[in-house]
Amino acid sequence: MTDQMRPLFADFKCSSDTLRIYRGDECIFKSDQNVLAPLLEYILKYKKDGDRTTLMDKVMGNAAALLAISAGAGLVYSPLGSELASATLKKYSVEYYLERTVPFILAHNGKDMCPMEKLSLNQSPAGFLAILKQKQG
Repeated sequence: MTDQMRPLFADFKCSSDTLRIYRGDECIFKSDQNVLAPLLEYILKYKKDGDRTTLMDKVMGNAAALLAISAGAGLVYSPLGSELASATLKKYSVEYYLERTVPFILAHNGKDMCPMEKLSLNQSPAGFLAILKQKQG
């Protein structure tokens, strides 16, 4: 973790925000919405082509990792991430810092794999984004 990002990440973890996106040390997008909605909103409304950003997400599962790549993230921070997300970020050469890693993100029932984690398996960033756009209608 860079010295520049350490205090920003500490502040993020204590906040009610679920997502923050930075260009350098300037926060260009933040949200307190749950699940993947804020990442999808950023990609569809605010992302600029060629933008390399730093992304902080409260939970970095594989679905979020694929969307982070679509969002142009070059660096990802999260207090909790899945091994699936870690493998995806590595595959697409995205640097990341996950404080705690679990095999996969759990569904709300605490037993099964999160439906979005399941849906994202074996998907590319572009393919997964297309699936979510289609589901949105």
